[in-house]
Amino acid sequence: MSALENGSGKREFEGKRALVTGGSRGIGAGIVRALLDAGAEVLTTARSASATVPDGASFVTADVRTPAGARGIAEAVRETLGGLDVIVHNAGAARPHASIAAIPDEEWQDALDINFLAAVRLDALLAPAMREQRSGAIVHISSAAVPAVAPQFLHYTAAKAALENYSRGLAAELAPAGVRVNTVTPGRVVTPGGEAVREQWAQLDPTQVHSGSPVPLGREGQPADIADAVLFLLSDRASWLTGSNLVVDGGEFPRG
Repeated sequence: MSALENGSGKREFEGKRALVTGGSRGIGAGIVRALLDAGAEVLTTARSASATVPDGASFVTADVRTPAGARGIAEAVRETLGGLDVIVHNAGAARPHASIAAIPDEEWQDALDINFLAAVRLDALLAPAMREQRSGAIVHISSAAVPAVAPQFLHYTAAKAALENYSRGLAAELAPAGVRVNTVTPGRVVTPGGEAVREQWAQLDPTQVHSGSPVPLGREGQPADIADAVLFLLSDRASWLTGSNLVVDGGEFPRG
């Protein structure tokens, strides 16, 4: 039996309604594609449409950094899907700087809005219905760079650290209602956005330039590697998992 099928032969997420933020490219598009392949009805969002939005997904243009954007996504969920069974908060972004002091105030706020508060606002709008239906699964996407606390990226990693802490708290609150909340922490994944950021970082700090793969398993990750982890945590196979953080990084960033 395929991992995408259940015991009845149906696809694992058939009949499930899913929201994926930041699903127009990279890891987000990989998660959308995996959910569609597993039978889910998927709505995804981004600030602008992209040719890489997987065929079969519904799409809404929205800026998750703002309360108005979150409200627009919640309305699109009601109009397009009618309700939700799973949420994946994937939207995230930041650019490196030469030092902590060089990070402008507005970029600290922007990093918090897109990498942390976007999930808080959307969960506040959407999780109550999951609580009422007494089922649902939420996955927050963090970053394996969090424990590294690199000064050039501290606005990003601080926001993601807040997301991890929030995710554990939300998991504790929603568990009695049967709603599970977990985190997936990707490592070095090959995406156009990720490669652009790493090039910027290497220009600021040449020690970030590696010869060959620094990943113990010998290769950098692909969006499908992260999508597989996300679908596992969303699925009934993870029915006794909540408040967890699944690190998917090829062993590059060990956590004690």
